Amino acid sequence: MSEEIKKEEMKKEEVDEKMEQTDEIIELKKEIERHKNELNEQTDRYKRIMAEFDNYKKRSTKERETLYQSLVSDIYTSLLPVLDNLEKAASTKTEDEGYQQGIELVLKQFKDVLHANGVEEIEAVGKTFDPELHEAVASVVDENLGEKEIKEEYRKGYRIGNRVIRHSMVVVAN
Repeated sequence: MSEEIKKEEMKKEEVDEKMEQTDEIIELKKEIERHKNELNEQTDRYKRIMAEFDNYKKRSTKERETLYQSLVSDIYTSLLPVLDNLEKAASTKTEDEGYQQGIELVLKQFKDVLHANGVEEIEAVGKTFDPELHEAVASVVDENLGEKEIKEEYRKGYRIGNRVIRHSMVVVAN
């Protein structure tokens, strides 16, 4: 019987050893699961931070472009009265043709520089009044013109691309 007891004790030891191994495996699986969860959390955080950074870069770029466009518009807006005065000087008649030609050349050069930098005149006379582009300073009744048609322009308007930097001052018919 002692041999049977020894066999039984050996089986019991084997079972105990397997139980310990099973417990160790269970603990390892729990630890692996915990590490997986931590990794998933870190990955999620990383993805969120990258998305936030990408949004920040886009927002920053857009703000820089807006600021640049605003500064450019302000600069050209401050130069437009000079252009107005050059146009008045060019339209004034003088006996000195060299002086007249010099003013016209400077005016042309000034307009070429503005055009090369995207500044365009807003067409007004004969067009339909558009409050986005024009500023009405007077209204007249004229049977020869259509409703809300611009009869006269007091001051030219300008824009850069789709952005108006100065509205045209106009007289609107009917």
